[in-house]
Amino acid sequence: MKIVQILKALGDETRIKIMNILRNGPLCVCEIEAILEITQSNASRHLNKLMNANLVTYYKEAKYVYYKLNEDTLNEYRFVKSILEDGLEKEEKLKLDYDILVNYREAGLTCETVNQIRDVINKIKSN
Repeated sequence: MKIVQILKALGDETRIKIMNILRNGPLCVCEIEAILEITQSNASRHLNKLMNANLVTYYKEAKYVYYKLNEDTLNEYRFVKSILEDGLEKEEKLKLDYDILVNYREAGLTCETVNQIRDVINKIKSN
């Protein structure tokens, strides 16, 4: 049953956090990692579960894969949309993640800049 798969997918804090920041539009996996401070493997694993439940979809642009909320599923299962629009505003951790996302976007950061910053940090660590 699709609804069971959706409820299982929503039963994890990291997946809820991913859904929360995707409310603001598509993000690539490196942006999700940076905003939520999780590893790429962790982000990918949770994104796969969200995609299997049809809550998230993706598209490719150049060398990056961008993830976004699946509006068809959100329209079919309106309770999910309701949770995203109303319920998440009450959670402090989710508000903080969303604030980080807003500041990230206002700073003009992108997948490319996130990778450049990561490269600089890795160079510093290796010295």
